[in-house]
Amino acid sequence: MAKKLKLNSLSDLSSLPYDEIIDVRSSSEYAEDHIPGAISLPVLDDAERAEVGTIYVQQDPFLARKLGAALVAKNAAKHLQGPLADRDGGWQPLVYCWRGGQRSGSFASILDQIGWRVGLIEGGYKAYRRLVVKALYDDPVPHRLVLIDGGTGTGKTELLHHLERAGAQVLDLEGMAEHRGSLLGGFAGGQPSQKCFESRLAMALTRLDPARPVFVEAESNKIGKLIIPPTLWQAMLTADHLVVTAPLEARAVFLTRVYADVIGNLDELCERLRYLSRFHGHEAVEHWQELARAGDHLQLARELVEMHYDPSYRRSSRRAGDPLAEIALQGLEDADFAAAVPMVLQAAGAE
Repeated sequence: MAKKLKLNSLSDLSSLPYDEIIDVRSSSEYAEDHIPGAISLPVLDDAERAEVGTIYVQQDPFLARKLGAALVAKNAAKHLQGPLADRDGGWQPLVYCWRGGQRSGSFASILDQIGWRVGLIEGGYKAYRRLVVKALYDDPVPHRLVLIDGGTGTGKTELLHHLERAGAQVLDLEGMAEHRGSLLGGFAGGQPSQKCFESRLAMALTRLDPARPVFVEAESNKIGKLIIPPTLWQAMLTADHLVVTAPLEARAVFLTRVYADVIGNLDELCERLRYLSRFHGHEAVEHWQELARAGDHLQLARELVEMHYDPSYRRSSRRAGDPLAEIALQGLEDADFAAAVPMVLQAAGAE
């Protein structure tokens, strides 16, 4: 019989006595959010789940359970002959569904009958989600945050990555949100769901040591379409901060490099620039679109920094207290970021 596991904290997930976590919910449920590291082996796909639910509500619960069992058995057979075909007798899986009910229980029973030592997450995904909400909506963030602040194109994200390589603790919000944080900063693949973003955040915070500072890029309360959860946002509002600056020309060159994917698609670039009309009017935007069509990306970057990004930064930047330091970068190459790391660590008292 499958053993039930109760999750008391998110840190429990880092020390589970299981080889693999299996999410047996439908593909759409998995895509919206899942326990980090879990693989997707749905026992009912979206259409099958809808069919069983309809029969349960409109016809007969017994018929629904009968159909559901047949479909679970069919799909379980596919998984056993496919993704799980190479698992040996000592393999120990941990299974969950939405509430820890029939879907995970049925699949776990089949695995148990084969002879594998299988576990079930008590309460399923909902139990895990409650822990995420508690960490990001209820409990105060226990870490000391240090914000890396500065205008667009000053290399804050790259500096963050260099700090991480130097052994500092880092929370990469833009990486987890899959967005560069500016109006033109989206990626072609889009962003994860809000729940998925929160899962990434909560698990990242769980892995960090509260006794050491955590460097975070200064953001607004939204990154693209995603909202920074309230307890983290409150901690960011009162956090210490450092300000990063760089010469305009270096910033323009840097932006053409990090936005190469956007620049490489002229239609997409012009469409994104169109959204600036409400801030600067159609004439200014048409001028920027002409620069884009002419391939003058450096001049476009210069003007966007001077006319849009820097004024927007000055309006929105209201940090608590004076900065710990100003990190004046002369360039925005790897050597410049590497040279800045000791200064950042010293200013933050993180040496």
